[in-house]
Order: sequence, then structure tokens, then C-alpha cells
Amino acid sequence: MKKLSETYKELGIAFTFPIEIRDANGNETYREFSDGFWYKWEYDSNGNETYFETSNDYWCRWDRDANGNETYIEDSKGTKRGTPRSAKTCDGKGLKVDNIQH
Repeated sequence: MKKLSETYKELGIAFTFPIEIRDANGNETYREFSDGFWYKWEYDSNGNETYFETSNDYWCRWDRDANGNETYIEDSKGTKRGTPRSAKTCDGKGLKVDNIQH
């Protein structure tokens, strides 16, 4: 990922370190220090952290239920805990279309 400070320099935008960006809800989404190290965060619509990344190639992502509880975590070091959203199916629940059970 290109550092925000590089983009600012290319555009001629003055800045000071640390560079801190927050979303409309006040959640920090980016921070960069003068040594070039940066952090990046993403959040769901409820303000729960869903993704975190650093400039040293570490990342972590979370799936959460409707109450914000962690249901799955995965990171760049190989940690995997819980059930990823993509693995959840409707097996055994059936589907009813036009009053016909499938």
C-alpha cells in the first residue's frame, strides 16, 4: 500500500506527523508516523473493528454477528478461530418457494 504521506507530497499538500485519519464516527482509520510506519483500520456499520493492517505486513480480520460478537478471526500469522462467514451455509434448513419445501 502506498503511504498517505507520499500521496500528500505528490499533491503538494502540507502535513505533519503523525498523520491521523478518522471516519465520520470518530473511529481511527489510518495513522502514519515520520519513520514511515503506518496502521490501517476498517469498521462495520456498528463501529466494530473488522480489519487491521500494519506496514510490516501484519493484518487481522474479524467477522462479527449482529450483536458485534466475534464469530471468526484470521491473521497473517496463520491464526484462524471460529467459523468464517463464507463457510456458513443453509444446510438442513431447507427453502420454501411458493409453499413448496425444497
